[in-house]
Amino acid sequence: MSEAAEFRLCPLEEMPDPGARGFEFGEGRERTELVAVRAGADAAVFINACPHQGTPLETFPDRFLTRSGTRLLCSTHGAEFRLEDGLCVKGPCKGKSLQKVDSRLEKGILIARLDRDPD
Repeated sequence: MSEAAEFRLCPLEEMPDPGARGFEFGEGRERTELVAVRAGADAAVFINACPHQGTPLETFPDRFLTRSGTRLLCSTHGAEFRLEDGLCVKGPCKGKSLQKVDSRLEKGILIARLDRDPD
């Protein structure tokens, strides 16, 4: 049986529009890296790992978007992902998706919920 962990990420208004921001929680095997994406009043949260080889998307902190700001970019191999659902539309993992995380806005704060398998 899995257990859920909730992470308070940030107020949505603190994120650029459009924009993306990275978050890290925990250490060792419990470490979780997330990327939150904002487009207007909408937000989505994904595990920060490219489906091609599992590397983090960004090379530099919070540099997740293409120059046009319309897609997430994997800086390792150039894969591009749609902001709304994480689907890869260009690059070596075309057709695969980033792992989406359940999220919600609560009083303007973006909150992510992850299911974890206890060891």
